[in-house]
Amino acid sequence: MTWSSALKDTARAGLTIEKASLEPLVALRGACGVAIVIGLTLWLGTPRLAVSSAFGAFASGLATFQRSWRPRPVLALAVAVGLAFSTFVGYMAIADHVLFVVLLALWTLLAGMAWAIGPVSGMVSSQMVAVMLFTVTLPTSVLGALHHAGLIAFGGLVQAALIVVFPIRPWGRQRDALADALAAEADYARRLRHDPVATFDPQPLMDARSAAAMTPRQARRRPGQLGGPRGLAERLRPVLASLADPVLGAPPEGPERDRVRELLGAAAAVLDAVAHAVRWGRPVKVSPEVMAALDVPETRAVLTGAAQRSALRLMVLLADVVESADERVESTRPTAPEERRHLLRPSVPRLVPVGLRALRREARWSSAIGRHAVRVTAVVSLGYALGSMLPLGHGYWAPMTSVMVMRPDFAQTYSRGVARFAGTVVGVWLAGGLMALFHPGMYVCAGLAVLCIGLMYLLMRTGYSVASTCIAAYVVFLLGIAGEGWSQTVWARLALTLLGGLLALAAYAVFPAWETLRLRDRLADWLDANGRYALAVLARYAHPDVRKPRRVREALLDQRAARLEWEEAVARAEKEPVRHRGISRRAERAAESAMAMMGRATMLMEAHLPDSDAPPSPGAEAFAAALRDALPDAAAAVRERRRPDWTAPHEAYAAWRAAVGEEGVAVRATELLLDAVDELADAVAPRRRREAPGRSTA
Repeated sequence: MTWSSALKDTARAGLTIEKASLEPLVALRGACGVAIVIGLTLWLGTPRLAVSSAFGAFASGLATFQRSWRPRPVLALAVAVGLAFSTFVGYMAIADHVLFVVLLALWTLLAGMAWAIGPVSGMVSSQMVAVMLFTVTLPTSVLGALHHAGLIAFGGLVQAALIVVFPIRPWGRQRDALADALAAEADYARRLRHDPVATFDPQPLMDARSAAAMTPRQARRRPGQLGGPRGLAERLRPVLASLADPVLGAPPEGPERDRVRELLGAAAAVLDAVAHAVRWGRPVKVSPEVMAALDVPETRAVLTGAAQRSALRLMVLLADVVESADERVESTRPTAPEERRHLLRPSVPRLVPVGLRALRREARWSSAIGRHAVRVTAVVSLGYALGSMLPLGHGYWAPMTSVMVMRPDFAQTYSRGVARFAGTVVGVWLAGGLMALFHPGMYVCAGLAVLCIGLMYLLMRTGYSVASTCIAAYVVFLLGIAGEGWSQTVWARLALTLLGGLLALAAYAVFPAWETLRLRDRLADWLDANGRYALAVLARYAHPDVRKPRRVREALLDQRAARLEWEEAVARAEKEPVRHRGISRRAERAAESAMAMMGRATMLMEAHLPDSDAPPSPGAEAFAAALRDALPDAAAAVRERRRPDWTAPHEAYAAWRAAVGEEGVAVRATELLLDAVDELADAVAPRRRREAPGRSTA
């Protein structure tokens, strides 16, 4: 993609206004928190203190709207404490401009590295830098600095108290995540009726797993409906795929295929009913016709072989899903020991060592997050210096704009930069026009600021340009409380916002971290994770008596994480103005299709794992050994632009097939797996050498 096309696409993305589900009651509650803080501070304090405290309430409320599974009061309090500490430290250093610039650079570097912990941590850390830049411009003493920090913390306390006193749909986000996962399974079952090899995006299941992780205190309060269906939905996916598969399941046409379509339709109806029940906290309602379709026919069974086993397992799992979701809504139950061991979310204090490990992992020059931290630090420091030298006043707006729009990837930074400037233009001119026409008083400005922040909370998911418009107007009205002139506010804000945005955009062009150049590494990581997943499943066939269920599960989770990283990398690379280096767009799509097929073949094997009393499979053990030996070199070949060599796995499979024949789920699924890795080799091989060594082209 050329620079002109990339800039045009990112600008269009930044200015796009999307339809989104609105939460008016939640937005009203957050706006009330800001109103309470501003009102009390104006009544008991001064306008300048009201301006300072309002940012604490605003930022704490904003954090509760982020995609995080932690309790909303905890988020509000954690953000408020961080903002208060940041503000106090900034006040201690502002007397010496050199010391403050050094502190600002250090704070920004840490904020940039916070993206290694997660997007919520990165966003909150960026807010800490922005609030410190704004509040320290309000003159005060050391005692006043403590006072300001306390007021900012008070804003978070008010927001947390409102969430506790006025709960709105408790556990709503967790319910939505689980319901979305069940609905995705239902949609998958419906698509399998017409496309037996339909693909499935595991993202809803990954989100549901993230939502299921909780602290011990949350586990004691969790509704019973959220405790069981997720694990059953995970087990349903391979069963659905195995039942519909034309190779391992029923034939493509005939009575057996008709029965499979009937079962898949009934499964979709049941999963939709369970998703609706979980989302709204109601009992499960399934029609008698659907339940009748899931009964074993009284006459001769239509399905045979592997398809019959999949159908019987599907009926059992669906019955368990309905039973687990059809509990009394008000009941709670403790987390099962197995879930507690693997889905425990660390508390905020225990999150510190986890965060430190993430920071150490990304503290390297080749890391996109590490380069982002260096980039944003340089931009904010330069922006602060330039803003202070310009005779516009409010010089902090330039670095504040930069830190709020800059992200670790190109597309988000550029789209947010365009959206920020456009929203600022609209918001500042609207608010400045109202200030010029009506000259509102202090309390009217406070009311208008609260109205703007309420609109921002309500509309923030429709697009960053809309949120920027509301924030720009909010800042103008806040400064109106403190007696700032509206005309100076308008022109200074526009000029410095433009300066900060241009610095952010130029920095990414001068010091980029292109995802396109790392696509082969991401693909190799996905291949390695796919291979380890296949090895874990094959180990169960080789030694059925060795029961290690967590090994397969953990390998599957690693495979999903690697797939997600690849998909996110591809999405970012498609928007970058960089010609492909090492893998073309066509090869990228072919490789992705091959890797998805490899994962699907392994999933089909997982759907028919042998019982513990089944005889061992020497062929599976020999093939697993050959695959294990070939996997590291194959991943290295993908990275180094060589053709992966799968000769040894092919020979092991040929010996296995000669010994047992073509019957058996594992043998047939292994053939699909080898077809997938051969397609991968064709996709990533250099153009001048396309034929696989040792393979017939007849």
